[in-house]
Amino acid sequence: MNRIQEIMKIEHFKEMTPIQKAVLERKNKNRDCIGISSTGSGKSHAFFMSIFDCIDIESQETQAVISAPTRELAYQLYERCKKIADHFQVKVKLVTGGMERTSSKIQAQIVIGTPGRMKDLFINENTLRLDTAKIMIIDEADMTLEYGFLEDIDIILSNMDKKIQMMVFSATIPQELQPFLKKYLTNPEIIQISSDEDFQSDVKHILVSCKHKDYKERLLDVLPCINPYVCLIFANTNSQAKEIASFMREKGYDLTELHGDLESRERYKSIKTIQEQKKTYIVASDVASRGIDLEGITHVISCGFPKDLNFYIHRAGRTGRVNRDGICIALYQENDRKAIKSLENKGIHFEERDIRNHQLIDKKSKVMKKKEDPIADDIARIKSKKTKVKPNYKKKQKEEIDRLRRKKRREMIRNDIKRQQKERAKQRQMEKRS
Repeated sequence: MNRIQEIMKIEHFKEMTPIQKAVLERKNKNRDCIGISSTGSGKSHAFFMSIFDCIDIESQETQAVISAPTRELAYQLYERCKKIADHFQVKVKLVTGGMERTSSKIQAQIVIGTPGRMKDLFINENTLRLDTAKIMIIDEADMTLEYGFLEDIDIILSNMDKKIQMMVFSATIPQELQPFLKKYLTNPEIIQISSDEDFQSDVKHILVSCKHKDYKERLLDVLPCINPYVCLIFANTNSQAKEIASFMREKGYDLTELHGDLESRERYKSIKTIQEQKKTYIVASDVASRGIDLEGITHVISCGFPKDLNFYIHRAGRTGRVNRDGICIALYQENDRKAIKSLENKGIHFEERDIRNHQLIDKKSKVMKKKEDPIADDIARIKSKKTKVKPNYKKKQKEEIDRLRRKKRREMIRNDIKRQQKERAKQRQMEKRS
């Protein structure tokens, strides 16, 4: 069994995604390349497989460097990579801002980090050797450009081997990125995966007008209309994310927040909480629109639209994974109409909804067909309880019913995930027998 097959076995992959297949089946694997494919298409494992396919396990020097534009992305790449690295007994090191400073030398065969911190340790403090690396990966290149980190990468690369192999991965390649690519990539092979039906998610895009309310107030109207397993709520700025999170907590919602204004420890704690699926609601800035790979995000809510509309697409890409349906709700104000039109021109079909009796209904219709309620018997039992009428009894009844709905929804999704895991295990057994 070769290393690629071993990685697929470790990750329980039945087959490669199109971007993984295209990257690994290149004729010249030493040639620079640019991989362009949508969020959630498997780009990170495309370059992990490329690295482990050629790494010299006996050599202890740094052989591969992976750059990510945010601490959160670097951390998640590290967690995914370490699982594979432990299997092959390869040392991998995470290097990001906010970590404790060290005067000792950092040595690892694979280094994953943020551009600024890697530059400081490599150039300024001389505690990190990157000049021995044979391959450099730039993940989320468009986001790296957007956050202004190309200058740091430029400094790192100018102090590395001129023959280093460059692999750049991104959902989009903006025009402003071209000068950098021309400077550091030699005749790169461009791999662009536009779409593939086997890996497309079914995401429904819904518009809800804020009317006379602001985003956070309208958000509280929407939340009782949905019954999510995990709901990811996006704000356009860090301060807006903080404001929404605080407002929701005041109204009794238990949540996690993830944005750039959090201290490093808080951010890592939030990521761990998210990965362990401890909270139903996550309030985030666009730092979370890339890199979060979490089973069970059933709903994404955008409070307005980001300046760069590609980020809306990345937000929507957080749901509808593993061939399951997803719902992306966009709360909009009148000044968002231009953004909506632009996204429609990109091929996104929006359905406009209104709110009636805690339901999202078609704006053209005043009546919505009621689906059979899976907890109808439980509701009838709760309402028929012969108890002494106390203050706020209706509110308490509603809270109990809401708890039951959430429990039922989570149970259904958990069962769905277990079913898929059993199917994958059964498929693996059949493959072993054959």
